[in-house]
Parts: sequence; structure tokens; C-alpha cells
Amino acid sequence: MLRRLLLAAALLAAASSHAVAASHLGDAKLDSELRDRAHAPRGRSRVIVRLAPGVSADAIVESLRGTLGRPLSLVGGQVAEIPDTALDALASLPGIAGISLDRGVHGTLERTSATIGATWVRENLGYDGTGVGIAVIDSGVTSWHDDLGSNRVVRFVDFVNFQSGAYDDYGHGTHVAGILAGSGFDSEGRRRGIAPGASLLVEKVLDANGQGYISNVIAAIDYAVANRDALRIRIINLSVSAGVYESYMTDPLTLAAKRAVEAGIVVVTAAGNLGRNATRRGSSPWVPRDTWVPAIAATTSWQDSARVVRARSTSARSRISSHRASAPNRWRMRRARSISPNPVRGCGARLRRRPNPISR
Repeated sequence: MLRRLLLAAALLAAASSHAVAASHLGDAKLDSELRDRAHAPRGRSRVIVRLAPGVSADAIVESLRGTLGRPLSLVGGQVAEIPDTALDALASLPGIAGISLDRGVHGTLERTSATIGATWVRENLGYDGTGVGIAVIDSGVTSWHDDLGSNRVVRFVDFVNFQSGAYDDYGHGTHVAGILAGSGFDSEGRRRGIAPGASLLVEKVLDANGQGYISNVIAAIDYAVANRDALRIRIINLSVSAGVYESYMTDPLTLAAKRAVEAGIVVVTAAGNLGRNATRRGSSPWVPRDTWVPAIAATTSWQDSARVVRARSTSARSRISSHRASAPNRWRMRRARSISPNPVRGCGARLRRRPNPISR
């Protein structure tokens, strides 16, 4: 019954699209970019539609001359491509909880060389991540690298080109995977990963240019949550960056990260290098201090202090560290926003293996 009512409303809205557009009844459910597009249409937009429980978007989207994409069950959403002229009509329907632009995400390939005592911990305490699965949501992983064989990469899932065999046509994901759990075979152990005993679920969401969509990242998080028991997934690695244009209470990527945390998985993300200003709030998944996603950041230049850290704590605020180089010639790590979190994830894999693991 509800579906029929929504379909009727959608047909009525489509028939009177000019009147709806003029009144902008759906503004409250559109993010800022989509509001602009609804007010000044420029074509079609790829969006993430969040739905009320029990509501299907299939007939509604089709009635508005839209194209359906993948469902996003983790956030109760649906990907769709919608004419900008129909955004107001879609958002004004009662079964629609919110609509967000399916924004692009990207990765950046740099190096990390910080010495964090990983070898000492492995050799003296015996913590190497054994028994812990990490979901690496990135550009994939190369199949031929000696440091990342089948005993490291236990499953590969491609959300971009849907290929079955592991590959990485951008390189970022392989780099991240090596930092996390590389065996160090090619370097005789000198470049062993932080948690070389961990196993990896590698999920490709970035294409050959390092670009992708938030919806694919959400689908990858959903897959990791669904397979957390079979693959022992305890940590999700998000070294991808997306802009922040809405509240963390409605941002689909942030909500997906929250669902993963609620399922018992530690989610660590790159917070970016650029910080906040009047128009930029950082990188998604963005959350305020003391909430559910630890975020690690770096800076682009030696003059700036590295912004660190929102680490979820059950007792008090946790500030992990904040460092900067004292002079230009001592600065060795730059533009490391997507790499800085990886040692943290590796350490998390080790701690997760302890008899009394760290609390979420």
C-alpha cells in the first residue's frame, strides 16, 4: 500500500515538476550541492537516496526518468541517477529520508618512513596481527607481489570492474596493503609490514586514476561487515578521501562507518592534510571528536603541525600525538594523509590479538 501511494505521489510530482521546482519543497532532504542543482538544473546527478524502512525506490526512480544503481542496505539507501529537474520532486516524497550526491573519492600515493618500534614489539612481545583480518578498501592489490601472497590476501572483491582476479591498476592499494601486512620477503624482512601476521580482505573501489564513488566505498564496508565472522574482520582501512558537505548525522559514508563500528569493527580513516577552513570541514567519513572513527592526519608542509587525531575513548578524550619538524631540512614525510593511518591500523591488529583486546 505504501509503495502504491509513493508511486502515485511520484507520478503526480513528475507531472507538476515545474511547480515543485519553484517551491523547492524537498530542500530539507537534499545536501547543499543537490539543492544548488535542483534550483539551477544542469543535467543529471548520481545520488544516494536514503529510504524510510520498508520503502523501495525502484518504481519511484523509474517514474522520474531516473536510472537505478546498486542498493546500499547498510545505510538503507539506493544509488540512482536522477534528472536535476526531478530532485525536488523526489526529495519531497514522504518515504525519502534524504538524498546526497554520490561524490567522488580518491587516493594519494606517498610513502611512510616513521619508525614506530614495530620490530621490537613483534620480536619481544610476539604481537604480529595473527588471527586478525583487515579490510583494505582502496584501489586493489597486485597479484604478483612476493610480499602479498595468498596467505596475506585471503579474498579480493572488485566493486569497479567486477573482475575476479586480484589486480591494482593505480598502485595505492598495494602500497597500503604492504604497510599493513607485507611479509617483507623482497627486502629480507627490512620492509615487513606493521602486522605481517594479519590477513587481508582487499576491496577495490578506486579505478586506474585513483577515483571512485562513495557508494562503492559503502558497498565495500557493507561486504566487510557481512563477512566479518568468516574472514575475522576486526579492522577496516579507509585511505580514501571525500569532501564533507553535510552533517555527520546524514552523510552516508559516515553512517556506514558507524554501522561497521556498531558491528564490532574498528574503522580507521585518513583525515586529510588540509584541515578545516570557512568552506572545508575536512575529509569524510568526518565525525566530531570523541565519536566512533579514529582519524589520523598529516600535513603538506614542514611549517604546519600535523593535525591528529580523533580516537574514540570510553573514558576521556584521547589525543595520540601531534608532531612537526623543527626545520625544513628535517622534514621527511609529506602529503601522507592516506598513509599515516596504516601503522595505526597495523598496531590495532596487534592489540586486537591480545588476550584482553582494546575496547572499541
